[in-house]
Amino acid sequence: MPIRRLQGEVRTPVVRDQIGMLNLIEEYRLIPFFVNPIPGYSIEEHTPSEQWFTEDSLGPWDWKIECIQNGDIAYGKYLFGGKAAFATVDVYREIINWRRSQPKYQPTPEQQKVLDYMNENGSISVPETRVLMGINKAAADALLAKLQMQTRVITGFIEREYRGANLKYSGWQRSVFCSPEALFEDVDFPVPGYKPQTLKSSLTPEESLEFLKDTVRKVCGDVPEKLLMKLLG
Repeated sequence: MPIRRLQGEVRTPVVRDQIGMLNLIEEYRLIPFFVNPIPGYSIEEHTPSEQWFTEDSLGPWDWKIECIQNGDIAYGKYLFGGKAAFATVDVYREIINWRRSQPKYQPTPEQQKVLDYMNENGSISVPETRVLMGINKAAADALLAKLQMQTRVITGFIEREYRGANLKYSGWQRSVFCSPEALFEDVDFPVPGYKPQTLKSSLTPEESLEFLKDTVRKVCGDVPEKLLMKLLG
């Protein structure tokens, strides 16, 4: 089904494999995973329905692993109040600069306990969060999602889980989380051709917000200010 952008341009789905998905992320530079209030602005809408998630194709749910492993894609729950999204590092840098300047995105003592554990151990998972905080899975997911909105936690690695007697992979995955700095700046092992990136913005927080708004409008047209703020928070 064609995708109609706000300015009237019609595009056909382009995400048919992990290469197409990575190309779309790099073209948009910031894009949610799922359908949202901005028409045509999601990985889901650019994926043919028969490839979204079926028994024969795990689609973007699985392809996101390769996109993250690319080395310069930030994936996590940081748009629309905690929805999954992808961004190139240069754009994610400005999300960090904007979000961390806001009083509502400062960590609580409970959240700081998770951050301290993560920084001391290099990463943290949902099971580790449950044990650390003495909470159930839903509460651990919610806690980590809030830290992702604060841009203090990002998805560092996703591992495929093979289950059953035949060790079949049916899309089950396990995520490990770390700080953006650890993922993109603090490379402590040699990676051929990879250069650590800086997350230090040269803009003011307000300039970063305007940069992010412009980034969205370049691919989505004249998005209302209220909707942009709902997206970027």
